[in-house]
Amino acid sequence: MIRSMTGFGRAQENIDGMSITVEIKSVNHRYFDFSSRVPRNYGFLDEKLKSYVQSCVSRGKIECYVQIEELESDDCIVSVNHSLAGGYIAALRELSERYALTDDVTVSTIAKYHDIFSVHKSEADEQRIWQAVKSVADEAVASFVAMREKEGEKLRDDILSRCDLILENVSFIEERSPETVKEYNEKLLERMKSVLGDVSVDEQRLLTEAAIYADKIAVAEETVRLRSHVAQMHEFMESKTAIGRKMDFLVQEFNREANTIGSKAQDVAIAKKVIDIKAEIEKIREQVQNIE
Repeated sequence: MIRSMTGFGRAQENIDGMSITVEIKSVNHRYFDFSSRVPRNYGFLDEKLKSYVQSCVSRGKIECYVQIEELESDDCIVSVNHSLAGGYIAALRELSERYALTDDVTVSTIAKYHDIFSVHKSEADEQRIWQAVKSVADEAVASFVAMREKEGEKLRDDILSRCDLILENVSFIEERSPETVKEYNEKLLERMKSVLGDVSVDEQRLLTEAAIYADKIAVAEETVRLRSHVAQMHEFMESKTAIGRKMDFLVQEFNREANTIGSKAQDVAIAKKVIDIKAEIEKIREQVQNIE
């Protein structure tokens, strides 16, 4: 099943006291190009996310956003600057003695001085956090890949319909090509008769000229190769791996054969069909640029 390189996926879950949101989106790119945006202090997730996404996606410019909000936490540590707290207490008692104030220094009094407290989190359990994020990423990536596959089906149908049109034109060229040789032979005979008059026409010479012309405009090899390329395109559509780059190369081969047929064409009807073929090839090429 082929996939488009454009897609979007999003998932949100509450896991292990955290609200985790993962979004992933992508656009066309020749190679795998990954970037992520994670909260501060969670930088260790970058490489893990890249490796994980790359195991599911082969090509595309991919952006991943992770949001982590702690709903509850038991890993915070509050410490007291005892030296500073002692300084505050001593200063308050000094004021009480000097100005004959009531000494009502309590814990609540000291707690008003916020600079004596410091709050910091204990060292993060990276593996625990990654497992939680990966659980949400699984859902987001699954949605992302499903969208790429759905878009890929549309691309597949469009490309194959255009391949059918190419084959129709190839069939016309294959049928018309022998007729052009016959018509050339008849016109050549008429010209020779008009020039020679009553003199008998050298039939052997006529056959030789017709054979040279037939060889010059022969496109059987090119039409056979075009049919082979179309068959290969059908095979690519059933591939289980990323085949966008191979398809891009195959389309170049389509063009090569069409150009050769066009250069040999000595017939207006065939020339028109070649133009139609090249128009379909160009549309296929544009669609292939979207395939992973």
